[in-house]
Amino acid sequence: MGCANTKNNERGLLPYPIILAANKGEPEAMKVVVLHYGSYITSLSMRKLRDEYGNTFWGVDEDTRDRLRSKLMQSVLVFKIL
Repeated sequence: MGCANTKNNERGLLPYPIILAANKGEPEAMKVVVLHYGSYITSLSMRKLRDEYGNTFWGVDEDTRDRLRSKLMQSVLVFKIL
């Protein structure tokens, strides 16, 4: 079953010109790439955390999220485009 609105579908593919521009280091294109994968990066960054009272809760590990964003940007920049 397909989604009727694939243009704004988060699971859709990034347009090729955006990928090319991000690969060349254009900041706006890189921002689009990071936003596209933002929810996936956030879900990968979820961890059991503890508050100051020792209570356990699920939350986003900011360090992990920042590292994943950085790795994504590095990978886009070194990606070999044919």
